[in-house]
Amino acid sequence: MDFTLSEEQRALQDTVRVFARRELEADAIRRAHSEEYPREVAKKMAGAGLLGITIPEADGGQGGTLMDAVLAIEQVALVCPRSADLVQEGNFGAIRVLARFATHDQKKRFLAPLLSGDEIIAVAMTEPDAGSATTDLVTTATADGAGFRVSGTKVFPNPHADQYLVYVRYGPGVNGIGSVMIRRGAPGFAIGKNSKFMSGAHWAPLYFDNVYVPPEDVLLGQGGFKKQIAGFNAERIGNAARSLAFGRYCYNAARDYALTRKQFGRPLCEFHGLQWKFADMKIKLDAAQLLLYRAAANADRGFPAADETTIAKLMCNQVGFDVANEALQVMGGLGYTQDTLVEYCVRRTRGWMIAGGSIEMMKNRLAEIIFERRFSQRPPRAKVMGDG
Repeated sequence: MDFTLSEEQRALQDTVRVFARRELEADAIRRAHSEEYPREVAKKMAGAGLLGITIPEADGGQGGTLMDAVLAIEQVALVCPRSADLVQEGNFGAIRVLARFATHDQKKRFLAPLLSGDEIIAVAMTEPDAGSATTDLVTTATADGAGFRVSGTKVFPNPHADQYLVYVRYGPGVNGIGSVMIRRGAPGFAIGKNSKFMSGAHWAPLYFDNVYVPPEDVLLGQGGFKKQIAGFNAERIGNAARSLAFGRYCYNAARDYALTRKQFGRPLCEFHGLQWKFADMKIKLDAAQLLLYRAAANADRGFPAADETTIAKLMCNQVGFDVANEALQVMGGLGYTQDTLVEYCVRRTRGWMIAGGSIEMMKNRLAEIIFERRFSQRPPRAKVMGDG
């Protein structure tokens, strides 16, 4: 058992850190509060090989590991938290689904422009009445010749995306769910009014009114849901990595502040109460990082373990928020302003306790693993007359 990074991994950290400081540090605060999606950063990252780290070289990626992507997210987040989102999006989520399940033609049309930084993808999964209960989705894909007509509504996706991976229902039950690719501007596809999350990120409802999807744009047909959802174990590693990295960014900012800020003629770091705060934050960060690295490293050796990725997401989500929030408290009024990125990180880390599987759902999932049985969240089915 080795708790140290390899020489190659340390070299990757150094390379990404140099890139981030050179290309991203100067505009980090402006970028975090900008209304525009940082497309220029995506192009820079593509040039630096930070998009598609986990994608096979045959598909245009770097052929690296999940651990490599985690290390890249960490190093970018420590310099420019907003830009870490692009590393995550370029290595986890929809882009990995495309790399794994898309046809050669689909990879050329949908995956290639993502890896070059020319386009953005978003997942359209959640619906007004289907959040954690994803299998309750009602957006339909009705056969029309060789293709399908898609109708329904999705909520919370990125409204700036060029292409959407849309979860649809071909038929009843879990096995009736699959996915299609729909581009922005397709006839019958409308994007509603922009709204904002607490984090400042934009979202808008998506409306599909009899949108025609040709057969070549069907990603997964009936029975595809279980294939897609199985990939969530890996995606939770990306979510966890950002949460923890944002917390560490705030820890570093608060530490620098405590070393230089004086009150009552003494640096803040000399006050006993703050010393204990930093000790607690350090313990939490290190413990969460070990759980994250375990999940990522073991996933690279085989299929991601559900218990390890669940624990990592739970721990990193909670620690990322707790440390960011505590760091804000240490920095007082300055931490609460938008002159630093600490308040931004507090808002962002709070969202990841919901996104990608809420911490409550993660605990439910972990309980099922512990007891080796399924605990349905649905109410008991009413007995029918004549049932035994």
